[in-house]
Amino acid sequence: MLVLVLASLVAGFLSVSIGSSAIGIEDTLRVLAGSGSELQQTLILDLRLPRTLSAFATGGLLAVAGALMQVLLRNPLADPYVLGLSGGAAVGALLAMLAGVAGFLVSGSAFAGAMLATLLVFGLAHGSGSWTPSRLLLTGVVVAAGWGAVITLILSMTPASRLPGMLYWLMGDLSHATTPGPGLVILVLVCLLVFPLGRALNVLARGSLQAAALGVSVRPLEWLIYLMASLLTATAVTMAGAVGFVGLVVPHMLRLALGNDQRLILPACALAGGTLLVLADTLARVVIAPEQLPVGVITALIGVPTFLYLLYRSR
Repeated sequence: MLVLVLASLVAGFLSVSIGSSAIGIEDTLRVLAGSGSELQQTLILDLRLPRTLSAFATGGLLAVAGALMQVLLRNPLADPYVLGLSGGAAVGALLAMLAGVAGFLVSGSAFAGAMLATLLVFGLAHGSGSWTPSRLLLTGVVVAAGWGAVITLILSMTPASRLPGMLYWLMGDLSHATTPGPGLVILVLVCLLVFPLGRALNVLARGSLQAAALGVSVRPLEWLIYLMASLLTATAVTMAGAVGFVGLVVPHMLRLALGNDQRLILPACALAGGTLLVLADTLARVVIAPEQLPVGVITALIGVPTFLYLLYRSR
């Protein structure tokens, strides 16, 4: 945990120092200490620092949501994007954008979309009997494909003047993420909420029957996990659009390194996911500077080979 804290601080420092116009280490420290030129203060405090904090919050939200979903389904391939939560959140946010609203209403629409996706997946997977993790996972994949079709329909009906911004946002875009406060608050609150549930989550990861036999209220806990994952995903989608592979790769790698104790994995996911997205966003800003790449492209380029390598190692 100490290594992850130090890595997140180093990544944040690099993010506010590196860009199309680089700032030296001494100048960056001077600005963070409250001095420095007016131009440097504007560049770091008003432009780069909010984006860096937003990237950290988004990465932490996605990684914790992925870890929770993997506990719920007892499947290391589960994450909010596979189960359709991010698709529902994206549809809600895009409809709000299409209607011309902004700010809190976009966030509320994204959360409503994520909750609708939750109800759809749980309801369809339950059917006339009880759902199983494999059935829930398959239902989530199908619902995610349906959300993708709805997103395509919305984009086809969007006026040409709004289309580029919506497409760029769907690829994962942090250029307009200037209010990291709500995301950071939700990330901290969820981590504080799930830490006392660490023992129950550890037991649930072994199977619902074992958890019930050991006195865990399985069904309320599963609904709580899904609600928290929906909230985390909706907040991340609202801040940065569709950023993939963070919730899939980060928990998987941390389990290989740290074991499977959720009391350690969940806060580690918050730190490692945030650090990964901060570094990815820094790379997206400088690789073709002064132009910027969508951060979702960088996470995909990192996540796909990493996950394939992990699958190869675990044969």
